[in-house]
Amino acid sequence: MAEQASPGPVLEADPLVERYLEHVRVEKRLAQRTVELYALDLHKLQAHCLQAGVVLTGVQNQHMRRWVAQMHSGGRSGRGIALILSGWRGFYTWLGREGLVASNPVQDLRAPKAAKPLPKALSVDEAVQLAAYQGDEASDDPALQARDSCITELLYGCGLRIGELTGLDAVAGPQARGWIDLQAAEAHVLGKGSKRRSVPVGSKALQALQAWLALRSAWARDDAALFIGQRGTRLTPQHIRVRLKQRSLQAGLATPVHPHMLRHSFASHVLQSSGDLRAVQELLGHANISTTQVYTRLDFQHLAKVYDAAHPRATLDRGKPADKDKS
Repeated sequence: MAEQASPGPVLEADPLVERYLEHVRVEKRLAQRTVELYALDLHKLQAHCLQAGVVLTGVQNQHMRRWVAQMHSGGRSGRGIALILSGWRGFYTWLGREGLVASNPVQDLRAPKAAKPLPKALSVDEAVQLAAYQGDEASDDPALQARDSCITELLYGCGLRIGELTGLDAVAGPQARGWIDLQAAEAHVLGKGSKRRSVPVGSKALQALQAWLALRSAWARDDAALFIGQRGTRLTPQHIRVRLKQRSLQAGLATPVHPHMLRHSFASHVLQSSGDLRAVQELLGHANISTTQVYTRLDFQHLAKVYDAAHPRATLDRGKPADKDKS
């Protein structure tokens, strides 16, 4: 339920806490371990009340906000705080039903959000290594090589989502969800929220597409899909994930690659070169610029690595304090 911290001051359980624990044990029939975790959380609450000079039934929302801030600054995770607040909220809900408090001081309180991890992106060299991989000519079907190469080039070269890629048809038409205009070098896709957008297609991706189209007819049946399997049916996202993971390992990359990683790599590399966040937003089809801003953090990581490698006064261990000059 909650993260266990070092023991605080020894406190006798408040009679209200004892009554509540009996309630959840007998009437709600919660597991013994759950009851024990509730007891630990309420012990923390009693300690906060003692320090603030307030009784349990006198706690206000501002007290709770201060205690959440203290837990957060003390290093407790957002998830751990959320679990503690859940236990406290249940306690004050019960107190309200008993007529002992007029309002629940935890009712509208939320734990701090955990920081979202940065999306994984390949380096430029790794992305090029994957895109340039040609497979094992002795064992791979040439059409299979051409198809997988084209898939890789479009995912990385256009930043497409996996659903946008599988939705592409070989030719434009009134029923097509998406298609590629070879003459205009543009991919027309149907993104999230059924929003259409056009994305430039680079020369390498166009070459790969033309090579695949020249061999696609050997497998094609009646399916209009651009990317098909050997039975002539449209590829599923799962099939592409498996093929891309296999291709990345065969190409010698240390990390298995999934389709969205290539989309992240596309965004990061375009931003590194252009610095134009709005353009990256349009290329990715993000409705809000805040969704795209995560790539500025990736961009800073790239700049930090360049700085550390190139500047004679840069620290070698980023994140660690530099040694002070010795006199």
